[in-house]
Amino acid sequence: KKIYEEKFKTIGVDVNFINDSNELPNNSIVFILSYFKILKKADLAKNIHNIVIHESDLPSGKGWSPASWSILEGKSQLTLTLFEAVEACDAGDIYFKDTIELRGDELADEWRKKIALKKLDMCVTFLSNLEFYKNNKISQSSTNIQPSFYPKRTKEDSKLDVDKSIREQFNLLRIVDNDLYPAFFELNGCRYILQISKDK
Repeated sequence: KKIYEEKFKTIGVDVNFINDSNELPNNSIVFILSYFKILKKADLAKNIHNIVIHESDLPSGKGWSPASWSILEGKSQLTLTLFEAVEACDAGDIYFKDTIELRGDELADEWRKKIALKKLDMCVTFLSNLEFYKNNKISQSSTNIQPSFYPKRTKEDSKLDVDKSIREQFNLLRIVDNDLYPAFFELNGCRYILQISKDK
């Protein structure tokens, strides 16, 4: 939170953090970050702008955990899309996109931090050029990108195949969460949990 407050202060913007849609202010610009519910029309109507930054090249990669799916697919460049939230999932007009590069060795805490910092930069860029983006937004249907949708990942998606090498499954190890959905494998009727971290 502190880094957001400091960054926004550099452009003369005050920031408040809320965790519940019932706390939404009126006539504000709201950035909906790491909030996993779709806001109702009445909630969206309270604000001047309701901005989401999704970790995919919309309209491709709508849905859940797009960064995790992309890393699992072996992508080294992640596209982030800043767009206006609407009632439909990840369907609003696009203001702009940006990218981050991954080396291929980042574990979950590392690539998540890169994404968080990029999102902060995108928020500041949007606010600093608000009139330009308001006049140059595009509908997702006007792009030449084929829409697609990622399903929600579950704990079972962290299962390793005992018959595959670590190298073959390294991208899966890069996206697991050691606390919430750790890597695991099953052998001889038992389930074993694996935790991964870098030797620093």
